[in-house]
Amino acid sequence: MYDYVIVGAGSAGCVLAARLSEDPDVKVCLIEAGPADTSGNIHVPAGAAKLFRTELDWDYDSHTEPFCEGRRIYLPRGRVLGGTSSLNGMIYIRGNRRDYDSWSLPGWSHDELLPYFKRAEDNEWGASEYHGAGGPLAVSDGRSHNPMSEAFIKATAEAGYSHNPDFNGETQDGFGYYQVTQRDGMRCSSAVAYLHPAMRRPNLTVETNVQVHRVTLSEGRATGIAGRRLEEDVEIRAEREVILAAGAYNSPQLLMLSGIGPAEQLGPLGIPVIVDQPLVGRNLQDHPQFWLVYAHSQPVSLLVAGEERYQRQYAEERSGPLASNGPEAGGFLRSSEDLAQPDLQFTSLPVMFADGGLGFPTAHALSYGGYVLQPRSRGSVTLGSDDPTAKPRISHNYYADDTDLTTATAGVRAALDFARQTALAPYTEKPYSVPASDSDADIRDFLRRNTQTSYHAAGSCAMGKVTDGELRVLGVDGLRVVDASVMPTLISGNTNAPTIAIAEKAADLIRDVAPLPRDAVAAAAHHS
Repeated sequence: MYDYVIVGAGSAGCVLAARLSEDPDVKVCLIEAGPADTSGNIHVPAGAAKLFRTELDWDYDSHTEPFCEGRRIYLPRGRVLGGTSSLNGMIYIRGNRRDYDSWSLPGWSHDELLPYFKRAEDNEWGASEYHGAGGPLAVSDGRSHNPMSEAFIKATAEAGYSHNPDFNGETQDGFGYYQVTQRDGMRCSSAVAYLHPAMRRPNLTVETNVQVHRVTLSEGRATGIAGRRLEEDVEIRAEREVILAAGAYNSPQLLMLSGIGPAEQLGPLGIPVIVDQPLVGRNLQDHPQFWLVYAHSQPVSLLVAGEERYQRQYAEERSGPLASNGPEAGGFLRSSEDLAQPDLQFTSLPVMFADGGLGFPTAHALSYGGYVLQPRSRGSVTLGSDDPTAKPRISHNYYADDTDLTTATAGVRAALDFARQTALAPYTEKPYSVPASDSDADIRDFLRRNTQTSYHAAGSCAMGKVTDGELRVLGVDGLRVVDASVMPTLISGNTNAPTIAIAEKAADLIRDVAPLPRDAVAAAAHHS
C-alpha cells in the first residue's frame, strides 16, 4: 500500500515522484513499463537515434493517415526511466505566453506557470526575469558547434529574419541556437534531473519492467493498479491517489482499459463501462513536421561522430559531434504579418534525416524543416483490443483541416528561400528530399508524402474535457492525469519543458499547497 501510485516514469512522472516524496510521511510508488536508463546511447546526446525501435521505445505508428497519402507514420515514445526525455532532441522551449492564456483556465495562465518553469530550471546563464537557476533541470548552450548550424542561422538573417538569442525570453520571433537540456555535455532527462537524486529516499519505490494493464476501481474511486512484470501478475494499491503520467497515447489507453471512456467503443470490446466519458482519447494534437534534405561534399555532418578524434574530444571535453542534440539551431516565424504570434517553428540538423529518423544517413547532408505550431486538425487514441498489451490505435489526422496544410506550405516556401542564401551554398549542393518545384501543388504533394511527427503528442485527456483544472479525472475520485495529454491545445514549441512545468504545478495541487507567487523563484535564487 502506497499513498501515491504514479504510472509512467517520463517527463512528468519523474517530477511527481521526486516532489511528492519530499514529504517523508508519504509513500510513493513510481511504475515504469521499461527498464532503467543505463544505456550509454541515452546519455551521450548523439546516440539518441540509435534508440528508435529498440526495447526502450514503445515503437508506435499512426493508423493510416488519410490526408498524408494513407501512410502510417512512425511515432517513437520512450519506454524507459525518463520516458521520451531519454530519447528526445533536448530542445528547451516553453512555448508562447498566448498559448497558456488562451486556455482560459484559472491557475494555468502564462504568468501563473512561469514560476514553475523557473523552479524546474538550472540555466547556466543564471537567474533572471525569464530564467531560473538552482532547479533540477539543467539547461545549457549546445556544445557541438557544427558549421552547418551556424550557416543555417546566417542564411535566415540573409533571408531577412531577425536573430534571437533566447526563444524563452521577451519574444519567440527570429532564429538562433537552441538551449538544450544537458549538463556538462550529457543528456539531462527528467530521470537524471529529478528521479535519480530522489531514489535514495526510503519512502520512494521505483518499479521498472512493470506494464500497467488497468486502474483498479471501487465504488467510484481509484484504488491502485493491476499489471504484469514478465510472467508475474502485479497489483499495487494506492491509499490517496493514482496518477497517470503515461503520455498522450498511453494515458487515454489506460483510462479506457479501466472502463473510463466512450461506452460505444468499450462495450463491443467487452470492457465494463465505469464512466461513460466520450472525450477520452479525443482532441489528440501534434505539430506536423516537414524536412528538406540536401546532400553535399563537406565532411562535417554527424557521420564523422564515430571518428577516434571526436570520440576523444567528447571523452575529454564533452563537446564536438557526440555532444550534438541533433536540432542544434532553428527559430520561429509568422507566415503572415497580421498574426499575433509565430505559427511556424524551424529546426536544423547537421545530418541526413531519412525515413522519419529510421533510415541510416548515406552521405553528408543538411536537414532542416519546420512544423505548424497551432494545428487545427484533431486526431484520436482508441482501443483496437481489450488486450492491455495491444498497441492503441492512433490517428493524428494530419492536415484534416486544410488551414494546417496552407500554413505548412508557407513554411516550405520559406525553407526553400533559406536554401537560396549564400551562407547555405556549400551545404545545398544536391537536393535529396525537396519539392519538385515551389508551386503550391508540388509543395502540397511533397507535404502529404513526407510529413512526419514532431514527437509532440498532446491533448487526449484535456483539461475541461476529460480532466478538471486540477487534473482530476471527471467522474472518478482519487485519479488524476499529469502529462502532455491534459493540454487543451498544443503549446507553440517543444513539449518537454511545458510537461515538466505542468508536473511541477501538479505536485503542488496534489499536496494542496499554495501556488508559487511569480517572484518567489527569482527571489530565492537571488538570496542563495
